[in-house]
Order: sequence, then structure tokens, then C-alpha cells
Amino acid sequence: MESHLKIAQVAPLYESVPPKYYGGTERVVSYLTEALVSLGHDVTLYASGDSVTSAKLRPVCRNALRLDASCIDDHADHVLLVEKLLQESSDFDIVHSHIDYAAFPVLRRMETPHLTTLHGRLDIPNLQNLYREFDDEPLISISNRQRVPLSWANWQATVYHGVPEKLYRLNEKPASYLAFLGRISPEKRVEDAIEVARRAGIPLKIAAKVDRADREYFETVIKPLLHDGVEFIGEIGELEKNEFLGNALALLFMIDWPEPFGLAMIEALACGTPVIARCRGSVPEVIEHGVTGFIIENLDEAERAIRQLDRLSRKHCRRMFEERFSAIRMAANYLAVYKRLIAAVEPSNPDDIVAEAA
Repeated sequence: MESHLKIAQVAPLYESVPPKYYGGTERVVSYLTEALVSLGHDVTLYASGDSVTSAKLRPVCRNALRLDASCIDDHADHVLLVEKLLQESSDFDIVHSHIDYAAFPVLRRMETPHLTTLHGRLDIPNLQNLYREFDDEPLISISNRQRVPLSWANWQATVYHGVPEKLYRLNEKPASYLAFLGRISPEKRVEDAIEVARRAGIPLKIAAKVDRADREYFETVIKPLLHDGVEFIGEIGELEKNEFLGNALALLFMIDWPEPFGLAMIEALACGTPVIARCRGSVPEVIEHGVTGFIIENLDEAERAIRQLDRLSRKHCRRMFEERFSAIRMAANYLAVYKRLIAAVEPSNPDDIVAEAA
């Protein structure tokens, strides 16, 4: 019988787990945690106190920091998180961090086996020195493309994100609009999605959050374009995504940056909704051109792709999601890494040592 592990999942504190609105990392941590619990493992989740989980919750702050008006210095909460984790690390068989490099100095000195999943972009020049210093830290990438700028780092595996199969349902009869889901920022190229929808003569619905850093961009670039069939819905929660994505003809994913994964793509596929995406970052690893969507380079290609959507099977999009991007598959892939790391530090059986000596 397979042994059950004591696992610590360490989430960022900016959003609850799962997040109430936008929050890709925290959402994935939630899906992974719940899948591991369903498989019988003993999981402790380090997260904000307003998180909801079937695991043991270890709250570090009362509320998610992004929506907490009293939070002035979010670094303080994360330093406390790392210290609590170190103090309690011996309680676990494995520690799985999702807080980027913030925990590296402590993880390096931790006797408990551990790993870090990197959820962000890695093509930032001043990351090079940091990761060369910590080139012994076991890392997980969320796409093969993500790890290219740090190809020499201590990569253990690529584990694609997964979503619970029952969370979204197949909709074979969508409405007559296109969808944009995610975050309003220059690299997401919402203005390109708007232009493509206009050229195709199809309404576009935009469900996205606007960070403070991108407020001026939204006001000056995007807001003037919100007319003639372009509707800005704002941030939506998990419960609203099924209808929003399932009723869309396609998800427009017109990114112009090295997207590490792009959770919105597999959420769309889970609804049977194909994806039209610019060939950047993880896109070729997630979308199969001409099967689960179309991979394009420019607006003309995107417009032509919209007119070919009826060639695609929404049932097949859903099937590909189930085969490649379910939460249970994600959990199984992580468990394989956990067991390998644990085995690497377990002391040898004394009987084996005697046998070898003989």
C-alpha cells in the first residue's frame, strides 16, 4: 500500500487560497492541496487566515494582503511565514514552497527535503546572480519555456498546472462573443484582442483585474476602446468563470511576453472553449494548433483563426484538458518528485550496508 506523506504547501500571502478573484499562483496551490488531500496525504497549508481548505490551515496573517487595507508592508508577513516554516519543518516529509526565491536562504539550511515551484517569468537580468548562488535549490518549472533563461539551474521537473475536472463543464453550444480573461497590463495586449474582435465583427467581453501599477495604462489605452461591442466586466471569481468561458466562442490570448504558463488557457479548454493565442512563452506547450485552438503571430492571423473556429471540436478541447491538465494529474506529477527528493536524503537501511560489506 502506498505510504502517505506529510506535506507542507507554502503559499504567497497576497491572496487567499483559493483567491476570491484573480490570483493564479494561489489558485493552483489550492487545486494541488485539495488533490493531495483527496489522495490521502497529510497536508498542511501555510497561507492567509481567510483561506479555505480541507488540509490543515496554518494561518500566518489574518487576511489576504492585497485586499487588506491595513497591510502597509507585506514583506513583514512573508518574513514571518518563512521563520514559522523553518521552526516547524521537521514535522513534514517534504516542504513545497510557492513563494519564489524568498525562502531560499532558509530552505538551503533546512534538513527536511524541499522544493520550490517558480510561477513567474525568469528572463529578468538581475535574477542570474541570485540563482547562481542558489544553484543547489531544487526547482520546478511550470513550462519548459519558462526555464530557458536559467537553463543551468537545479530543475527537477516541469509540472503543468491542473484544474479540478468537476470545476468546469463542457458547453457545446456557446453564445456569440469572444472572451479575454486575466489581468489588464501592456504585455497581455488587451488592445490587440479588442482590435481582432472588431475586425471579426464579434462582441468581446473582458473579465480582468486592474492592478494599481496598470491603472494609468487602463485609463489611457484601454478605457477609450470600451465601446461598440467591447464590454469590460472587471474581476470575476471562480464561480463566474464557467459561464463566462463556456459561453465564449473562443478565448483571445494575445500575449506579447514569455508567459510562464497561462492558467486561463486550460480553464477555457475545460469548458470546451478553444484558444487563439500568440506564440509566446508556454503557448505551444499548452495549445495544439488546429486542434484545441490556433497559434498565431499577428492580428491578421488571429482574425482568420476566428473564421475557422467551426473546424474545431469543443468536445475534443475538453478531452485534451482531462488528459493533460487535470488537478489529479498535476498532483501525481508532483508526488513523483516528492518521493524522489525524499529518497535521496533517506539514510540507507543498515541491513543493506551489512550485506554490501559482506
